[in-house]
Amino acid sequence: MSIELCQVVHQRSHGAAAVGFAQVNGRTRLKDLRQQGSAKAILPNVGGTVPEVVFLNTSGGLASGDTLSYRLDLGPGVRAVATTQTAERAYRAMGAPAEVAADFRVGAGGWLDWLPQETILFNGARLNRRTRIELGAGAGCLLLETVILGRAAMGETVARVALSDLRHITRDGRPVFVEPLRLEDETLRRGAAVLDGARAFASLVLVAEGAEDRLGPLRAAPQEPGVTWAASAFSGKLVARAMAADAFRLRRQIVSLLGALREGPLPRVWQN
Repeated sequence: MSIELCQVVHQRSHGAAAVGFAQVNGRTRLKDLRQQGSAKAILPNVGGTVPEVVFLNTSGGLASGDTLSYRLDLGPGVRAVATTQTAERAYRAMGAPAEVAADFRVGAGGWLDWLPQETILFNGARLNRRTRIELGAGAGCLLLETVILGRAAMGETVARVALSDLRHITRDGRPVFVEPLRLEDETLRRGAAVLDGARAFASLVLVAEGAEDRLGPLRAAPQEPGVTWAASAFSGKLVARAMAADAFRLRRQIVSLLGALREGPLPRVWQN
């Protein structure tokens, strides 16, 4: 009797969503909406003065070999807020990393708030992510990225991880903010030199004329117990870093910092 071994081929998730807005007769209008695979774009108030875009990955998380792409194109003078419907999850990868790309173009005089909810890395996760924002003359943006290492409430620990995360902001084709991040197994063991036991960390970047003027109000924001954070500002940029052992406390601190940097309520999905 002979036994034949079959190779198991795992199904992969692939998705892409793209949205575009333009100014028409002084009003912001939807000009493009495309979505395929697991990526969707929800527009809860497309008729508002500042439209809100909620990107969604219907696959429920990222596994080895998955690909996900979000794109938002804002015409001259358009202001918009973009976020994600829930926290993104990167699961243990047996092979190639998951790939995520977020691309934004902000026309002259426009504005983008890119405020995705947290990315949760599970033990063994492998994720390559790139966020790119192209600003036109006089345009600005506020960018947030938050990473959580496992779910503390579930008793999860993360000892193996491979995260490659690049944030790249240009103005008129010239780089104004470039930040590569690599988080690997050895990084988690470096103690005070890196995360010092923190399970959650975030970066908040404001790029705009006069960004330095927001540093004072930001530093006056209420301090959440258990969160360590600091900020600096230079050359039209403001950068804040925060980390905590508790993801919930970090989120509360981020909400406080966002309140010092922007007007109006957070996206609806943040308020659930």
